[in-house]
Amino acid sequence: MAKAIALYSGGLDSTLAILTVMRQGIDVTAVTFMNHFGCSIGDKSSCSKDPFSASVKFGFTVKLAHLSDKFFDIVKNPKFGHGKNMNPCLDCRILMLKEAKEMMEMSGADFLITGEVLGQRPMSQRRDTFPVIDREADVTGFVLRPLSAKHLKMTIPEEKNTVSRGMLHDFHGRSRKPQMALAAEFGLTDYPPPAGGCLLTEPNYSFRLKELLHYDASPSYKDINLLRLGRHFRLSPYTKVIIGRKKEENEAILALAEEGDCTMHVPGYGSPVTFLSGTADDNLLHIAASLCARYSDAKKFSEVKVAVKKARELFNLLVKPADDDTLGRYSIIMDAQARVLRTRS
Repeated sequence: MAKAIALYSGGLDSTLAILTVMRQGIDVTAVTFMNHFGCSIGDKSSCSKDPFSASVKFGFTVKLAHLSDKFFDIVKNPKFGHGKNMNPCLDCRILMLKEAKEMMEMSGADFLITGEVLGQRPMSQRRDTFPVIDREADVTGFVLRPLSAKHLKMTIPEEKNTVSRGMLHDFHGRSRKPQMALAAEFGLTDYPPPAGGCLLTEPNYSFRLKELLHYDASPSYKDINLLRLGRHFRLSPYTKVIIGRKKEENEAILALAEEGDCTMHVPGYGSPVTFLSGTADDNLLHIAASLCARYSDAKKFSEVKVAVKKARELFNLLVKPADDDTLGRYSIIMDAQARVLRTRS
């Protein structure tokens, strides 16, 4: 039996690509590549409700692999540049195919599968970029794109009759109607909406990441994970404050905090968890506490007690809730016109 390795996001296109090939009697192993900027497994806001439900229903294996430092390196310095925001789409695809090629060779698989659709994404899913991606990943001829195969050059598995080209598709463009019709044909009903997934395509998140890299070229993964949470403030080149906006964010911030970190809250009132990243003298500590007070239910008081946990030390600070000028001075926000970093002393 012929075998294939498929890039699998859990989304509609990658699932349909797998099912299209499996329909020809080919054994498919799917691999989901994870990174710090993609959707989390089980995140209902951007992924399928259960990313493994299709594999269970239709009988294919899913393996997880983390790209870790390799992916972060291309985010910082992509050979083929970023998209509209911080998304290094071509370099990302090349990296995943390189990793998939190793799996293909180790498992004795015959070819690779992706769910790419010609013309669906402006940076990476174009007729001229597919050959570049395949060449850079050293997989030319071995990547089958079943959903758009009839618009593309024949691949090695097609030439060898391992795959019947007649059973592949001619989808193109951004419309989802052909995919939805094919999903109904297969009996695939649980799949996520097309938007969402990669945080690097989101303007606000990308701006936060640029700001972080401006001050720290090698941030910790804790700092990267904090980018998706709360409100962010830059107090100094070495100090950031992250303030939770809701219960789930407060819990996530506390889960990321380590023993030596500094966190704050306003006891006795509805209060956000406030996380101080980096180093801070007494003045910056008071500014952070004032920001915490501003977003608590005690913000109307002239003076607020803020509980501080700094490493193993516990103490209180009496502060005036931050005013609008303070928020404007320290907030890490995207300038809608210039979209440049705000430089602060």
